[in-house]
Amino acid sequence: MNTRLYVSAAMALVGLSTVAVTHKADACGLALAKAANGQWTIAPPAKMSASVARMMFLAAGPHSTTKTIPNPLQSMEPIAGLYEITMSAEGNGPTGLPDGTPVEHAYVAWHADGGEIMNSGRPAAAADFCMGTWARTGARTYTLNHFALTWTQSLDANGVDIDNTLVGPASIQETVTLSKDGSSYTGTFVLIQYDTHYNIILPGGIPIKGTVAGTRMTIDSPVTY
Repeated sequence: MNTRLYVSAAMALVGLSTVAVTHKADACGLALAKAANGQWTIAPPAKMSASVARMMFLAAGPHSTTKTIPNPLQSMEPIAGLYEITMSAEGNGPTGLPDGTPVEHAYVAWHADGGEIMNSGRPAAAADFCMGTWARTGARTYTLNHFALTWTQSLDANGVDIDNTLVGPASIQETVTLSKDGSSYTGTFVLIQYDTHYNIILPGGIPIKGTVAGTRMTIDSPVTY
């Protein structure tokens, strides 16, 4: 199969995996769905199948180890770089999300100047990019203050967007530790979704907390989502 066919097959499979959801609200790190009783629930983030990821990797052509020159900015701020991350709920009690519930699967870039940006695994129409600011608190430990905006969408029977309404701002705060070799990080997060009056609107009416894990993407990394 040639490169063009690999790309076509990959795009077709991605398209088949996309479905319209009515009365939903999305932001970086969160997908909310409003039930008939008016309560908000959380939906899991999208995840690309391994077969699609492999086809997209093959379509990109041959890969080999690239000789590179060390980045002086990364030497100064070791966390700087691009990561594939996952966030899972943990310790939310009987009224919150069960342990292990997927909360986010995304690409995240930590910039050497103290800025951060996330490409969330959420629909682009609902603002899947959000940003944050971070500071180093120890030798390999960092704290992140991340900001997002959540929008609700009403879709008609054909999946066409007919309304966008601001639900409110969201906050994600993380504390992470970079591995000694700099290839990954692990830590904890607290996610708070507010309405426009700053009331918390999450399952159980409490912030979502859990664990976060990131794997560094390099110049030679394949597509792994």
